Formats: sequence, structure tokens, C-alpha cells
Amino acid sequence: MSTKPESSRPRAPDTKKVHIADTPLTKHNWHKHVNWLNVTFIIGIPLYGCLQALWVPLQLKTAVWAVIYYFFTGLGITAGYHRLWAHCSYSATMPLRIWFALVGGGAVEGSARWWARGHRAHHRYTDTEKDPYSVRKGLLYSHLGWMVMKQNPKRIGRTDISDLNEDPVVVWQHRHYIKVVIAMGLIVPMCVAGLGWGDWWGGFVYAGILRIFFVQQATFCVNSLAHWLGDQPFDDRNSPRDHVITALVTLGEGYHNFHHEFPSDYRNAIEWHQYDPTKWTIWTLKQLGLAYDLKQFRSNEIEKGRVQQLQKKIDQKRAKLDWGVPLDQLPVMEWDDYVEQAKNGRGLIAVAGVVHDVTDFIKDHPGGKAMISSGIGKDATAMFNGGIYYHSNAAHNLLSTMRVSVIRGGCEVEIWKRAQKENSEYVRDETGQRIIRAGQQPTKIPEPIPTADAA
Repeated sequence: MSTKPESSRPRAPDTKKVHIADTPLTKHNWHKHVNWLNVTFIIGIPLYGCLQALWVPLQLKTAVWAVIYYFFTGLGITAGYHRLWAHCSYSATMPLRIWFALVGGGAVEGSARWWARGHRAHHRYTDTEKDPYSVRKGLLYSHLGWMVMKQNPKRIGRTDISDLNEDPVVVWQHRHYIKVVIAMGLIVPMCVAGLGWGDWWGGFVYAGILRIFFVQQATFCVNSLAHWLGDQPFDDRNSPRDHVITALVTLGEGYHNFHHEFPSDYRNAIEWHQYDPTKWTIWTLKQLGLAYDLKQFRSNEIEKGRVQQLQKKIDQKRAKLDWGVPLDQLPVMEWDDYVEQAKNGRGLIAVAGVVHDVTDFIKDHPGGKAMISSGIGKDATAMFNGGIYYHSNAAHNLLSTMRVSVIRGGCEVEIWKRAQKENSEYVRDETGQRIIRAGQQPTKIPEPIPTADAA
């Protein structure tokens, strides 16, 4: 019997086929990189809405309704998709979950299941290749590019969404997402305006299409602007930032540095004056009995994060300053050698066992040349700490930059003994340098040394 020709046999699937996203973008294949479905929804339909707006007049009632529905659908994303389902920062009753599933679908940003899965990956793999909308790939990419350009799904970090798969509301919305989008995104806003005051086209264009566009762009700012503009009061290892402008645009999601540090907190803004309507909405829903188990990090833990970041910034600034040669790196000088060098014209003074070369500073001494010259070649500890003048913190800091050695013997203060104590008593910054607090400089004596009464 003749065998079937090789060419007519079905080919086994090519498991090593390269995803288009992993190939270079060229002028010949650029159209293959584009996610045309998303381009249609995110760019094409809004452009159509803008063209329609040229001959569809905007009525005041429709404008008010569009703004109200903007907040409804926006909160469906921020309070529903984000804080309820992506982060489980509070619990909601069945009616509230259904409401958020409906109005969240009206924002046309994907199903709650898809949205939360991607956002959990974003938090787990922030600023890495596994982050689906990493700002490291560019501000425009994190805002829009990650949706209009195809992504290899295998490159996105894995996350656990078993809780979402067990939520009947999430499962239902995911299965019927297109129906929800059409109904809540376009039909409902059009019908309210049409049945309410006869503005069918206005409801469709302004409360429907253009409202969707603005809600989407506001949400996209959380992925882009919130990782680019503002301060980092809690951690600067990754890109999330806090800024009031982003908060105003995103219904309170702009305090993003706080959010990435404390993601399960139902709040983004923790100060009373910070704009966070999503937080206020969730709190109000709790008072109405629709939300419960609102999660908050303890203020003690929040303040620890703030203080640690402040300390980190201080350490970074401290590392750029001249604090003088560390005591344990200074050479040891004999007392007799110190006195001899001072007699030979070198401007050396010893304060608390540390020798300082003040030769170039004598002419600039605020107290005059005579005062500082009187301590050359002597133990000037008492003079510096109240015997002549109780020098300021700045004076001690300046003196530390003039260290040249430490005294081995013949001095009242045994510097090597103090060095041993320093190893256990002094804290160090992130660069390993000892942190010398104001008033704790080696040359500083805690209490002023009283001068002798005049005879």
C-alpha cells in the first residue's frame, strides 16, 4: 500500500513559535505588533465621538449627567476593581459587588477578573519586565502603549486570582463582559438622557463615548503619571509617587507611593486634607451597611516607613558632606611630638584627645587670633568647651574637618578607650559611616566647664 505523502500530513503545532511581541518592530511588520481591537476601543471610538460632537449640541442636563456617570463608572474602577477586588482592602455586600461590576464594566477597561490579575502582577513585579505596564519602558508605554501594542502573555508575571475565580459576581461579569460593556457603557447613559429629557444622541456621544474616553485616560494616569510625578515619602526603591495633581485626575489614586507600600489599606490618602473621594465613598458605604471590614495599616507602621525613608534621604545627603577623617583612621601621635610640632610653627591644638591643624583657620577665627593661638600646643579641651567660649555645634563640626591625628598619652582623654565604646554605642548610616548627632561630636563635652573665679 502506498503511504500518504509527507506534505499532506497534518503538522504538529510549533511550540517554539516566537510571539510577535518578542520580535523587532520594523516598517514591514509594525501592523502585526498593533492590538487592533484595543486600538478600536481606546482610540477609534473616541475619535468617532469627537467627530459626532461637532454637530451634536451639548445640553446642560446631559453635561451634568455625563459628569455624574463619570464618577459612577470611575468609582467602579477605583473602589470596585482596584481596592475591592485587586487588593481586598475591604469587603462588600452582594448588592454593592453587583453595582461595582456593572458600573466598572461601563468604564470599558476589561473585566474585573482581567483587570485585577494584571494589577496584582503590577504590584508584585513593579518596574520589572514582568510588570505589564512598567514605567521603565517609557511614560507613553505605561499610559497607553501596553494596551495598543501586543504583549506576550507569558512575559507577564504570574499572580494568584483563586479568590476572584470563587466570586460569582466576578465570574458572571467576566463571562458576560461584552454585554455589560454595551449595556452600561452606551445604552444606559443614552437611555437616561433620552428618556429623561429627549437627548438621545447627546447621551450616546457625551455620557457614553466621550465619558468612557475620559474615565479610561484618568485610570491610565495611575499607571503612568503616578509613577513619574511627585514625591516618595515612604520608599524610593521603585517608581510609585505621591502627587495631588494625579490624585485629582484619578479620584484619589494619586498617593501611589503610599499605596504601593500599604496596598491592602482601603485608603490612598491618609491626611484629612488630601483628596481621595474613593476613600470617602468606601467609608460612606460602610455607614450604609454596604461595606465592612475596612483594612487600615496601623499608624505606627506607616510612620516607621516615613521615618525610615527620611533617614535614608538624610544618609544620602550626609554621605556627600565632609565630616572629617574618622577617628579610627587617624594616625596616633605622641604628646611630646604634638608639643614639638606646635613649637616649630605648626598650628596644632588638641581637643578631647584629637589633634587639629588650625594653621589656615587662625586668621579667620571669629574670636580673634589671640584666643585661638593661646591653645596651640596645649590641651585646649576646656578652652573650647566653655573655658574661654562654649563653642557652637557648627564650630565642633568645622573643627572635625581639621583632624590630623589622635594623642596616645599625656592627655586627660584616652581616645582609644572612647573608640572602643563608639563601636557599640554609635549607629551607622547606609554607607557605614558613624552618625554623629548634634551635640555628640567627639570634641563636645556635655556640660560647660566652669571657669575659675577671679582672685
